Amino acid sequence: MKTGIKLLISMCFVTGMTVHVYGIPAFARRYKISCSTCHAPFPKLKEYGEDFAGAGMILKEEEKDRDYISAGDDLLWLNRDFPVGVRFEAYGLYDQDSDAETDLQSPWGLKLLSGGTLYKNIGYYFYFYMSERGKVAGIEDAYIHFDNIFGSNLDVMIGQFQTSDPLMKRELRLTFEDYMIYKRKPGKSNTNLTYDRGVMLVYGIDRTGTELVGQIVNGNGKDEAGDDHIFDQDNGKNLGFRMIQDIFGLFSVGGYVYTGTETDTSSGFENEVVYWGPDFNISIGPVEMTAQYLERKDSDVHFNQGSEIKTAGTILETVYAPRLDKSRYYITALYNHIDSDLKSLKYETITISTTFLMARNLRLTAEYTRDRLNDKNRFVLGLVSGF
Repeated sequence: MKTGIKLLISMCFVTGMTVHVYGIPAFARRYKISCSTCHAPFPKLKEYGEDFAGAGMILKEEEKDRDYISAGDDLLWLNRDFPVGVRFEAYGLYDQDSDAETDLQSPWGLKLLSGGTLYKNIGYYFYFYMSERGKVAGIEDAYIHFDNIFGSNLDVMIGQFQTSDPLMKRELRLTFEDYMIYKRKPGKSNTNLTYDRGVMLVYGIDRTGTELVGQIVNGNGKDEAGDDHIFDQDNGKNLGFRMIQDIFGLFSVGGYVYTGTETDTSSGFENEVVYWGPDFNISIGPVEMTAQYLERKDSDVHFNQGSEIKTAGTILETVYAPRLDKSRYYITALYNHIDSDLKSLKYETITISTTFLMARNLRLTAEYTRDRLNDKNRFVLGLVSGF
């Protein structure tokens, strides 16, 4: 009864939740289009939004000379108005058996975002977290995007991004619950599939409906540069490769491979990291389903010539939009499962989340997550806005 009373109190109090967005309100202001042109609902991208992002955040048919200052120089394209958006995120939750079972975290995040055109077929995007979980988090996404290089279907992104972006974009999810296998770092490893610095190449084969993605990254995240002003912690670079194949426009199948080494400077020992796994996506009317399996193998996560560690993750997600992109409410079901030779990495949750669009740039959420390993429950009520 005591737990039930605390749950009722917390559900009456709490507001907000954290999600991240790939587009920004500045795009809607710049091109005078609704957020629903690209999102359904935000931050989840529609096909048109995917094309917009793939074109370097540039809506080419709407580009006008009057929007730029060239100062008589054909090689200069300065935005007449610098595009800036603001994100406000807040959430509250009831988390069973935690130190503070009820918690109001508002704001959870406050950030400035900007993106747009640098020159013909060249765009940029970045955001700065002024506050994330109570502290200044700094830059996360930040890159320059070269679209259709030399008139080909090759795109190149240079900067900081998530290596999991070609798989399932964490920033576009509708749930508070994350895609957990991307975040895990076994032992003393610094490598996972979240933010890293490097280069991403994307090539599309229109005739076959195939997309190829290559990645070259440091492999140790977005930590600050050391005293020697070097960001990478060792000599090696990590490589990722992704292939996605469209099947008759009905569904897609894909595969991902990522490999690299990391060296402990104190001991000199190396850990070789390998990810691999298939995935599947299908949309049937108002229902979109995604399934992904990802296995990780580490040769020496403690840098002490120890034994090999294997970790395997499964992500199953279903999104229901009753009126497709005209919907104002959505239901998302998410299953996370991680099995590992390291007990501390094991994880299994089932999440049900509902989303209601109060406005195109303001959405409310209610979410329940069941932690099956620890026999715990979490409830979240929330809002997220962009302006």
